[in-house]
Parts: sequence; C-alpha cells; structure tokens
Amino acid sequence: MEWQKFWILGIQTSAKVILVWGLTGWEEYTLITSPDALFKIPNTDVPLSYYTGSLGMPGITAYAGFFEICSPKKGDYVYVSAASGAVGQLVGQFAKLSGCYVVGSAGSKEKADLLKNKFGFDEAFNYKEEQDLVACLKRYFPEGIDIYFENVGGPMLDAVLANMRVNGHIAGCGMISQYNLEKPVGVFNLMNIIKKQSKMQGFIAGSYYHLYPKLLEMILPHIKEKKVVYVEDIFEGLESAPLALIGLFSGRNVGKQVVLIAKE
Repeated sequence: MEWQKFWILGIQTSAKVILVWGLTGWEEYTLITSPDALFKIPNTDVPLSYYTGSLGMPGITAYAGFFEICSPKKGDYVYVSAASGAVGQLVGQFAKLSGCYVVGSAGSKEKADLLKNKFGFDEAFNYKEEQDLVACLKRYFPEGIDIYFENVGGPMLDAVLANMRVNGHIAGCGMISQYNLEKPVGVFNLMNIIKKQSKMQGFIAGSYYHLYPKLLEMILPHIKEKKVVYVEDIFEGLESAPLALIGLFSGRNVGKQVVLIAKE
C-alpha cells in the first residue's frame, strides 16, 4: 500500500531530538498520542528518506512477504509484478541475494530497463507491450514459476496461475489494477492452485513489524556495500501530495514515491 503516509519526525526530549518514523496524517506538524506505534531511527549514515522505504514499511513488506511467506530456495524461479515500485524493487534484489532467477514487470520500457540495469533482475518486460500474458510468462519461465510476489491482480494474476510450478508460493501483497474499479476483474485459473498444489497467502506489513530488527540486520550492510540499491521519486512540498498520490495509480512514479515536507 504505497500511498500510506509514513513520515520521519523529530521528537524533542529534555536531552536531545530523537528521530523516528511512523504513520501520521498529511500535515506539517503532528500530535503523537501513541508513541508505541513509532519506530526509532537507529542509523543516520544512510538517507533519512530510506526510512519511508527500504528501511521502513516497504522494507518490512518485502522482507516478510518474500522470506516468511514465499520460503525461497537457491535456484527458485521468481516473478515480481509492479517490480519498480517501493516494494517490488526490494523483493527482486532480495531474490537475487538468495540465488534465485528473477524476472520483473513494469509499465514502461524505462522502468523495465531500470529493473535489469539498476536492480540486477535477470530479465524484465513492459507488460503494456504484451498481448498475451500467459504466453509472455511462458516465454520467460519455460519451466514455470516457483515464487510470485503479487502486486497487480486481475489478468496478471490469472496468467501467473497458468504458469506456476508444483508446490509454488504466491505472496499477495497488493492488487493495484483493481483498486479503483467499480467491478473487479475475475480470476479464471484458480483451479490451478489445486492441480499445482500452490500456496497463496495475502498479508499486511502490520502483522510483521516484530521482524523489523531482522530486516535492519539483513539490509543495512547490503545498502552500505551497495549490494541493495533504492530508487525514490521525490515531490517537494505538502501541496504536491495530491499529485504524487494520483500518480501512483497511473504509474507515473519511478521507484518509491516520497513527498518531502521539510529538509530539517
């Protein structure tokens, strides 16, 4: 859910300012009544904006969905839809670090090139150029898909169900293609879950915040060694927030959408 409002705040104590991140409103000043819902920022030698992305909720989402739900093994065939977004770009890199073969899809040639050249995906494609998604996935996964990280839904999910390998895993993270439809698009290949003995599980990041220390332990060294990179799309000023939000649904953003309210 990339449009949720995760902010970085400075809390003044008697001794010093403590930096934290958490869920607040669209506002320049926030009254915090439940500090237990905030996360202290332990490292400031990385861009603070990363705590709205790779070191924040999207990072937990990618970590939990991939490692906890998908149970990856070296050599697995992994497909990530909406792969250039805040979560998808991390899932692909986690998969490569785990020794998997990774293919991602995005909504433009620019984004598909980014997946291969910046994030290290093995292959990537612009789904808007594909007339037959079932055939497209068969082309990239002739032996089938072990792990699908689901961000899109609709016809894409249907095509994946037709290409899963036996005992594969599907992590249901989001379905961006369905959110604004008056009548959601149906799925017709659901029977394949039985035939392929697939495991499909939906999840939300809030159920996995207890894994936050494990995420930091794993990802911070990789960020500092540039083995994990992160791309952000930054708008400046609170007044730009509506435009940034709308852009998520049209695919305008490249990477994690961030609205910068103040630099200090």
